[in-house]
Amino acid sequence: MQSDDLWSIGELAEHAGVTVKTVRFYSDRGLLPEAGRSSGGHRRYGPEALDRLRLIRSLRGLDLPVPEVGRILAQEDGQEGLDGALEDAIAGRLRELGSQLTALRWREAALQLLRDCTAEERADRLRLIGAVATPPSTAPLARFWRFLLPPRLPARLRGAIIEAAVPQPPADPTPDQVLTFARLHALTSGARFDSDFCRPEFRCAEEKLDPAVLYQGLGDAYALAGQELRAGRTPGRGEALDCFVAAHAEASRLPDSPAFRLRLAGTLTVTADPLVDRYWQLAGELVVPPTGPAEPNMGASHEWLRVALDAELSV
Repeated sequence: MQSDDLWSIGELAEHAGVTVKTVRFYSDRGLLPEAGRSSGGHRRYGPEALDRLRLIRSLRGLDLPVPEVGRILAQEDGQEGLDGALEDAIAGRLRELGSQLTALRWREAALQLLRDCTAEERADRLRLIGAVATPPSTAPLARFWRFLLPPRLPARLRGAIIEAAVPQPPADPTPDQVLTFARLHALTSGARFDSDFCRPEFRCAEEKLDPAVLYQGLGDAYALAGQELRAGRTPGRGEALDCFVAAHAEASRLPDSPAFRLRLAGTLTVTADPLVDRYWQLAGELVVPPTGPAEPNMGASHEWLRVALDAELSV
């Protein structure tokens, strides 16, 4: 290509409809190919620089950062590589935007909550909401359950329980859901994870039970109890209760008997934990769908089974 066919930095800027400063910015970062230099050392560009500059502007129009644009352009020689790099960049940007939109929706709902509450409520609610990041993190909730669950529980089973126990914050919350999550966050963040915080049902009786057998069986029992809850059935005898009792009996290496059921009912009453009960109440309120009843969580299933056992023993 002869020098007469090359453009100066100003001519390239004019062809592209941008400022000289913009061309120099991308050129300094190695994103625009130079075809040569003039006798005075000034940059010269060929037509391919115009195509590259237009591509850069399109990518920047998607709000992709300059380093990401550079990584995409590095794959430009191969169409397959360019498409793959562009697809990855778009997917990453969509995730970022989704997180930003969720954060904005949570802030909007929080502001609505503060706007509509009474002056007496505002200070307390502001304190609760101010402690929650946006978008909100479920890390304190997961940490709460990691402490409560027996250390000897198999990792895969532990992960499944935590996944089921920790509700995901809605992407588009109502003001009430913002307040509920803030209370749930405060509840789990304020828990004392020390030797005094030793719940017999979860940790203190661990040496007497096989935790894997217990929690695997409880998962099956909770699933059956969930079906009973969805059907609106009153707690009582049936497959769900038998499965629940069997989980405790097998984990204790004891037979299921009337005496065992009576002792289990007493144990469940003694080890009932207001903190955990409050957790399940708030978790249920957080995931209430726009229409229809809430999906039963493990806490609701556990309570149905506890009441079912009491009802059976009272007959």
